[in-house]
Amino acid sequence: MLQINGTTGEITAETQTPQTQGTSPTGLALLPSKNFLYTANSRANTISTYGVAPDGTLSLAGVPLQGNQAEGPNVALIDPSGRYLLVSNNFSNNISVFQIATATGVLTEVSGSPFPANANPTAMVFTPSGNFLYVTNPSIKTVTAFSFANGVLTQLASSPVISGAGPSDLVVDLSGRFLYVANVSALNPQPYAATVGNISGFNIDSTTGALTPISGSPFISTNGVGPSALVVDPQGELVYAVTPGTSFSIWCFAINEDNGQLVAEPDSPFSLPAGGLFALFDPSGNYLYIGSNTAINGYTYSASSGDVTAITGKGFTTGVSPGKMVFSQ
Repeated sequence: MLQINGTTGEITAETQTPQTQGTSPTGLALLPSKNFLYTANSRANTISTYGVAPDGTLSLAGVPLQGNQAEGPNVALIDPSGRYLLVSNNFSNNISVFQIATATGVLTEVSGSPFPANANPTAMVFTPSGNFLYVTNPSIKTVTAFSFANGVLTQLASSPVISGAGPSDLVVDLSGRFLYVANVSALNPQPYAATVGNISGFNIDSTTGALTPISGSPFISTNGVGPSALVVDPQGELVYAVTPGTSFSIWCFAINEDNGQLVAEPDSPFSLPAGGLFALFDPSGNYLYIGSNTAINGYTYSASSGDVTAITGKGFTTGVSPGKMVFSQ
């Protein structure tokens, strides 16, 4: 468990959750009520439930649950209503859906789960309405789209759609009109041949959930290698794409609210120690955190220009790869 200083953004280590060998948790999902946390344990093919105390400490609640015909659970996601937990199963090519008993945190797999999701489903994102879900399929360069109602996933007839090589993460803008996908290994034409990877943009049909490419997509930085995690800023005006390196490692684009096109901010890309595991803003919206193989790097940012500045201080080094990160308060 980590403590964040709300004034400086600095991270310090607090108490540790008791370790469980052989689980390899790769996905985290926190209930909106913030009293239960779920982890997708990729090596054990299970899902663990933890009670979250007011001070943020965790306690294992019951025996880890194994989904029906689910192998390689990878990413965990709670729908906007807070009633369902979804887990992408990378090896069995499907998505498990569980109904959540909000008072106790108990999971019950819904009828029909797991739902087929094409090859190696990984990252997932809902539209703000919760009516549509989008999932990356890195091995086949696509995004699969689903409608979602009462815990049931139904693949859209118009999907999957081609995104690009190695789609690794995806975000929906705050209006729910645009979907952006980080293609970590896409090769680009001149004059961007020095840049590896790009961002595909799609319009979202608000009625059907169907995806159509945004004019000008894919969007490319002037330099950098391997953007693998995306995040939209709290105002919904900027998209950040982050990479594992230190040179040209953080890309920043402004969202054109009329057509969804991404326009690079003047000082982007930024050459700072970053990381490609995850990117997220704290609940206050003041700080951006990026996960690398051995650390969590923190930044302040400018909502007007998109410029980021590294937070200095101790306590950011994790020593091991931090899979995901969530905020309990």
